[in-house]
Amino acid sequence: MTNILQITTTSISQAFMELKANKLRTFLSLLGITIGIFCIISVLTVLDSMKNYIQKDMATLGSDVLYVGRWPWMDDGGEYKWWEYWRRPGMTPADVRAIEAQVPDASTATLCLSTRRLTVRYQDMELSSIVGYAVLAYFDKVQNIDIELGRYLSTAELDGGNNSVVLGYAVYRNMFPGNIDPLGKSVTFLGRRFVVVGVMKAAGQNMAGFDYDNSVVFPYYAATSLIDTRSLNYDPMLAIKAVRGKDVDELKYEVEGVLRRMRKVKPGQPNNFAVNQLSQVSERLNSLFGTIDVVAWFIGGLSLLVGAFGIANIMFVTVKERTKIIGLKKAIGARRKSILLEFLLEAVVLSLIGGLMGILIVVVLSLSLGSAFDFEVILSLSNFLVGIIVSIFVGVMAGIIPAISASRLDPVVAIRTH
Repeated sequence: MTNILQITTTSISQAFMELKANKLRTFLSLLGITIGIFCIISVLTVLDSMKNYIQKDMATLGSDVLYVGRWPWMDDGGEYKWWEYWRRPGMTPADVRAIEAQVPDASTATLCLSTRRLTVRYQDMELSSIVGYAVLAYFDKVQNIDIELGRYLSTAELDGGNNSVVLGYAVYRNMFPGNIDPLGKSVTFLGRRFVVVGVMKAAGQNMAGFDYDNSVVFPYYAATSLIDTRSLNYDPMLAIKAVRGKDVDELKYEVEGVLRRMRKVKPGQPNNFAVNQLSQVSERLNSLFGTIDVVAWFIGGLSLLVGAFGIANIMFVTVKERTKIIGLKKAIGARRKSILLEFLLEAVVLSLIGGLMGILIVVVLSLSLGSAFDFEVILSLSNFLVGIIVSIFVGVMAGIIPAISASRLDPVVAIRTH
């Protein structure tokens, strides 16, 4: 045990001496290891961070919600037949009532019609490209909308089509600068004045495509008198939340059955609507992440291969430079495995230094980008362990042949070497 510890200490010392003696050569040789580990660990870190973001988004929106409209979020592996989807009939309040009455596994059903590129005005202030969400009752329950100021739309306002509106946080900050109280003020869009009753908390855009910060939420029945909600230019979307503990796939089957009857779709004919859920998006993203992971390992592997050749070259040069010392060690009784272990450990230490440099760069960039873009970066200990294990493996592969050649030197020939 003492002998192994001594060999390890000597190998680490020799590795750092190599770094000091040949700084440029060693740095360039280790650069391949650094780049390879950086590529692998940075991609693993990004993927972990994205998966964490998706999981949080799904937890907020609910993985137990179905979104039904004209357009499927994902293709079925073939051509995306937009010309067929575009001509489908839109969702209506009658569909909501049918689902509420006939689908026992649905706890809540609501309707949302998105109107893009609204221009919202307040006195001399004007904001363009604002998203309008015309909704029925319970939309806030399905989407978990939180209120910053005031209140959400009441059931009476929603059912009666009142001219009331809830502003997104970015709309509020831009339209009412200087902490002006927006409650009770009137804003104008779609040619009508709406009274502000509340402001939503800042949320950002979610996986379902809702961007509440740059939006206004108002009653669906107010929109029906201002725009043609049955026009092909609009896509009213049902949002249906499952009863707690119920299987979403069973809910989907029930919803499809009710809507097919409502729309008089004959047996054997395809649905003239699309039932979407967030799991479809996460599954597609996971597939994409898997591809990115493979590419990262491939690129990182090439860099590690270059780095391994660099370390092997250093070790061959080192063996040549220390040939006489190796002969002397063997002459006074050093065993072959001790010589082999010494050079192998030295190669591993060099590879670890390169790998740790790559990990350090990942940590620095992650902390910098996380604070700059307000994005939570997941620095996983398991990913760092992967980097360390890969570095050790590369060091062993790079150093094994030089170490074997050093251990096999004839002591007499080695001592006589000039």
